[in-house]
Amino acid sequence: MHNFDVIVIGAGHAGCEAALAAARMGMKTAMFTITLDNIGVMSCNPSIGGPAKSHLVRELDALGGEMGRNIDKTYIQIRVLNTKKGPAVRSLRAQADKKLYHMEMKKTIENTENLDPIQGMVTDILVEDGKAVGVKIKEGEEFRAKSVIVASGTFMRGLIHIGDKQFKGGRLGELPSEELPLSLEKLGIELGRFKTGTPARIDARTMDYTKIEEQPGDETQLLRFSDRTEDAEIEGRKQIPCYITFTNTDVHDTIISNKAKSPLFNGTIAGTGPRYCPSIEDKVFRYQEKERHHLFLEVEGYDTNEVYISGFSTSLPTDVQYEMLQKISGLEKAKIMRYGYAIEYDYVVPSEINFTLESKKVEGLYLAGQINGTSGYEEAGVQGLMAGINASLKLQGKDPLVLDRADSYIGTLIDDLVTKGTNEPYRMFTARSEYRLLLREDNADLRLSKKGYEAGLLSKEHYEKVLQKEVDIKEIIEKLEKQHVGSSNPRVNEVLERAGEGALKSGTTLKELLRRPRIKYEDIKYISELVEDFEIGNYPLDTEYQVEVQVKYAGYIQKSLRMIEKHKSLENKVIPADFNYDEIENITGEAREKLKEVRPMNIGQASRISGVSPADIQILMMILKARGL
Repeated sequence: MHNFDVIVIGAGHAGCEAALAAARMGMKTAMFTITLDNIGVMSCNPSIGGPAKSHLVRELDALGGEMGRNIDKTYIQIRVLNTKKGPAVRSLRAQADKKLYHMEMKKTIENTENLDPIQGMVTDILVEDGKAVGVKIKEGEEFRAKSVIVASGTFMRGLIHIGDKQFKGGRLGELPSEELPLSLEKLGIELGRFKTGTPARIDARTMDYTKIEEQPGDETQLLRFSDRTEDAEIEGRKQIPCYITFTNTDVHDTIISNKAKSPLFNGTIAGTGPRYCPSIEDKVFRYQEKERHHLFLEVEGYDTNEVYISGFSTSLPTDVQYEMLQKISGLEKAKIMRYGYAIEYDYVVPSEINFTLESKKVEGLYLAGQINGTSGYEEAGVQGLMAGINASLKLQGKDPLVLDRADSYIGTLIDDLVTKGTNEPYRMFTARSEYRLLLREDNADLRLSKKGYEAGLLSKEHYEKVLQKEVDIKEIIEKLEKQHVGSSNPRVNEVLERAGEGALKSGTTLKELLRRPRIKYEDIKYISELVEDFEIGNYPLDTEYQVEVQVKYAGYIQKSLRMIEKHKSLENKVIPADFNYDEIENITGEAREKLKEVRPMNIGQASRISGVSPADIQILMMILKARGL
């Protein structure tokens, strides 16, 4: 008999984070995958981050997850997006060497204490007395555990489509999981059907570089996702450029004339695809007024000629894929190395999970990643981390870690899934968070490191660095508040003129000067060098940037904090787990059914459930108050 504390099914981004979290928290952990050769594989795009997704990765890193560390080890290009916009929507994006990313994650998995990676296809979830107690694999062997985490990605009854050709697969060239979804259905867990897709990969040697626009990485600063990555690990990193080209009306005409051959439009595909990461066919028919769409050409590694065409996902026949490429500037002679395809797969309807990601129907069974109806590596990774943490905390007899939507994008994602559900693959955007000005990627460590440390995933040494950063930020701002500066300082006028800012008023402090839109922290340092008896000191760049953001956006931040205070008042009104909604009179039948289905932990969560009105919430609050709750 093989006995473990936690068993993780799947070795994608969710599975890796779940297994690492559980093992690092002291749980004897097994991670099952159909093939050990594909641990941590980037099955679609070769990048991590981007708008809102980088926020998730930074939060995952602050909690002690691995994705940020792994992309820092393996990126071949990195840059900051939305630099002309405010800090709330600025985001880091890195392009990975796909093979290195997978190999580094595999190395980490194989060298983590308490973690056993095992090759085997799980066919059954073993359940006794309503509790998950292990798994059975195709070879007939049983493995026992106290908790099971399912992170199956697109493998459950995966069906690949290329034109009129369909074949089973979890990814192209890999076996699907046919028995596992049947096992979940036998447990009474409701499944749905979604679709996603991937573009063709072409040979870099067949692109015409004179016709495409080069997009280099940022080599002016040492950018990284993880605060635990040392400068020495990324110094001198050779970066590879991406390239940009566009579709055109000729390409669109080809797509339109071949509509009947598209599985998306001829009824072959039944699953719902992602609205915000659509195939090129979707884009052309949905946005017919647009004459062109961006395409990003991303080399997949240092030692490969494969190029990923971001924005060109398709399931059209292979000959049509070639025809489209030949009409794109710079790709007229491009050779396809891998064809694009669509894949349908089973997912678990999110109303089946609690806010801890534990199943409502089977105790000790957790679900993480695309199985919960999300899309994207980053969305999967954070769910895997939270499932691993909560499975471990439960076995340790501790309270679960449920992040609030006012605390993090991770909390927003899980709250959205559980309270609102999703009828299409869920993708994170900054617009999904009403508190995005506070939930910036630059302050993820300040917001969440304490929770990562308390869970046992962050070292004391690293946590103390975060605490020191908090102290430094406060001290710097206090210095700026107390120090006045005048036009007698020759550098003041120089900086104001260069920035195009007006003259100073008498009695202006350095903090007030920093509030000006075009004045940077380095300007303040430059000015302060000529201020007598004043030394601002030298601090890490991220600490100085944090000071600048907090000073410039102080008014907006205070407004957001007041919103959060009101939000927290509802989140603090706890609803007992065994509350009987059938006893409540005067609420609508829809509200009663939705409340029973979701089982919100507090009034705040209840208020966000679709179908539950403000009047229903008022009645619920009155009853809780009358019962002294």
